[in-house]
Amino acid sequence: MRIEQVVINASPLITLFRAGLHPLLPQLFPDLAVPDAVWAEVVNATHDDPATRGLPEMNWAKKLTTPISPDVLEWGLGAGETAVLSYVQYHRDYTAIVDDREARRCASVLNIPLIGTAGVVVLARRRGLIDSTEFALRQLQDSGLWISEQLIIKLAADDQAR
Repeated sequence: MRIEQVVINASPLITLFRAGLHPLLPQLFPDLAVPDAVWAEVVNATHDDPATRGLPEMNWAKKLTTPISPDVLEWGLGAGETAVLSYVQYHRDYTAIVDDREARRCASVLNIPLIGTAGVVVLARRRGLIDSTEFALRQLQDSGLWISEQLIIKLAADDQAR
């Protein structure tokens, strides 16, 4: 199944902007939603960040209000993760982009489809939008995304095997 409709959390947005990989988002996903809570976390930040400056200028980012799912709320996640997972729970044709471990566990338990920031890179490589999975993952790592060396090696090896 091709992923085209996504709702994204703050940390993937921030690290993709910092790494200069944010232009991949509209190329990969024609429908990209950003819940109000995520928008506020990114744009209303007190620090000067590429995502803080850039997100409001991106016409591909659809800002939306999200009703909160009681099932997701029970997990005690952050406002952004809660909004992202709630939206996908109510709109099953969307996929969540989240990296937070507890949010990923919640999504697994509630059968909410998701990918992480590394998954965005893998999709970009598979669709021919970037030349190297490893290089992009290293850019993300240098931009603040915690990703294990083992995962980088595994994804790079999978890339080489294709």
